[in-house]
Amino acid sequence: MIVLGRIIAPFGVRGWLRIHPFGDDPLSWGTISHWWLSLTADAPPDQWRAYVPEAIKVHANSLVAKLAGIEDRDMSESIDGCFIGVLRDELPPVKLGEYYWDDLTDLSVVNLQGQLLGNVKSLLETGAHNVLVVASEKNERLLPFVEHVVKRVDVPGKMIHVDWDVDW
Repeated sequence: MIVLGRIIAPFGVRGWLRIHPFGDDPLSWGTISHWWLSLTADAPPDQWRAYVPEAIKVHANSLVAKLAGIEDRDMSESIDGCFIGVLRDELPPVKLGEYYWDDLTDLSVVNLQGQLLGNVKSLLETGAHNVLVVASEKNERLLPFVEHVVKRVDVPGKMIHVDWDVDW
């Protein structure tokens, strides 16, 4: 399951939900036929429950959505805090130079001198830019996922090339 975001609160009294997306284009989720909800992001497949999205929109710099079967505030409160996931086949294709976070997890990170810095453990969303959490046996590094640091992403080759010194 690919986690797209998390429900952060009910929105209104008619079952709408306020959502925190973990990506740049959450309005594209409207093309996905089923959203899967679970209380934990790494839940096994049998703990995800399918919902059909009826509507999704931006409201006051926030994302809100309506799911079929969630008709009032009480129902929306019952799924508050759930993670929203999707089956990989239902994701819209990415544009050139864009990546799903899930595609980057576990990739090896190598600097321009050919030194292995570790593997991508996760990504963090910050106000300024996304950050790669790169873990090795010795340490954990936080590398900004920006053009002057990340020089090349090779998903099929399972490698990210960065301009980053091994001692930083």
